[in-house]
Amino acid sequence: MPQPSPDPINAATRLCAVLGSPVRHSASPAMHNAAFAALGLNWRYLALEVDPKNLAAAIAGARAMHFAGLNLTVPHKLLAMDLVDELDVSAKTWGAVNTIRFDVQSSKSETQSHQPGEVRAVGFNTDADGLANSLREDLAVELLGAKVVLLGAGGAGRTAALKLAAEKVAEIFLVNRTASKAEEIAGEIKKQFPAVKVSTGYPKTGVDLLVNATSLGLKMEDRLPLDEKQFPLQQARAVYDMIYQPAETKLLAAARVAGCPTANGVGMLVQQGAKAFAIWTGQPAPVAVMRRAVEGSVYGKQ
Repeated sequence: MPQPSPDPINAATRLCAVLGSPVRHSASPAMHNAAFAALGLNWRYLALEVDPKNLAAAIAGARAMHFAGLNLTVPHKLLAMDLVDELDVSAKTWGAVNTIRFDVQSSKSETQSHQPGEVRAVGFNTDADGLANSLREDLAVELLGAKVVLLGAGGAGRTAALKLAAEKVAEIFLVNRTASKAEEIAGEIKKQFPAVKVSTGYPKTGVDLLVNATSLGLKMEDRLPLDEKQFPLQQARAVYDMIYQPAETKLLAAARVAGCPTANGVGMLVQQGAKAFAIWTGQPAPVAVMRRAVEGSVYGKQ
């Protein structure tokens, strides 16, 4: 089904963008622009390459130019925690910002220090809910009581670990090249979610789910993000890779050969994007339109 054609850009067009490094592979512009067009909104979405050292300036520039909002991808999600004026409860809970909304203050109250007309940057996290929703919809995984191996302890891995713990999985095995980072996240989980068992390193027995939260797999020459000598993929009942391009990473290909149900990160991208869309526009996102746009952009599907 053809997508609605957007109206020409004019002086009233509202702008959003994703900031990242690298960002050329992003399918977010196709996804959000299709959603804006479907709802008849005079909005546009861009992808902008921003070096981490320039992130503060980029956010300030978007604020000054009256952007409606921003998405943040690797490697900006943790850095942005200190670069916004206010953190939504989602960002505080999951410890990373992947969505910013620019709010124009209309009045001053006794409890507020900002002035009318001031533009404030509010940070949100939509990744955590996006992951949980995708796991349920794309893999039919029941998270309550599940045993999970999580690969990666960066920004994406930390958010995933905390969200899985909040969903009351039974046990999380954190695997990361730098063990100290995994141990740090394990400590956070033990403090916030004491009912969830957490350890670092591979399990000795099978698990319900293996999740890749590393960037290994983005490039064809990348190695597998896990050591199959320590954890054969046959020991996982299902495998999820947050990467969505390529459609089948080396990890997912190996999991398929091992007989595991698999899913890539398209569902997470769409689900987190739908929440960001609602945060910016105040309207429910056309999720089906967004998914078709992503699949068309990345995989050439109609």
